[in-house]
Amino acid sequence: MKQLLYDIVGYIAKIHGYILHLNDSYEYNFSDKELHFLVIGVLGMAMLFCVYPCFKWLAKNNHVMVIAWVYVFTLILVITFAIEIGQKVTNTGAMEFADIVMGIIGFMAMFFVFVLLRAVWKGFIRLLHDAK
Repeated sequence: MKQLLYDIVGYIAKIHGYILHLNDSYEYNFSDKELHFLVIGVLGMAMLFCVYPCFKWLAKNNHVMVIAWVYVFTLILVITFAIEIGQKVTNTGAMEFADIVMGIIGFMAMFFVFVLLRAVWKGFIRLLHDAK
């Protein structure tokens, strides 16, 4: 886990260095805060332009549960990483990638049970409706 985080930070540092190099090469003289504003703003908008059409299609085709699942899955990723990083920073536990994986597997398993129960319930309701 520790190595993975170092690798991610190293990759981000390379991107950061490249952006700073561009900033210096073209003599824009953006401050660090202005660069964060620009880069994260552009990144967020690029992601929005990719995600929005997909979610719009899902909503139009009555797949709101998929949208909810993507949202919750994203939150679970953020929360599990935050917990593990918090454990490392506060020395209240061991920061392990396996803990993140197990947390995500736990969510997936419980969601699978939910999907099965929901399918059984919808099937039961459909049977009652068709019997009328």
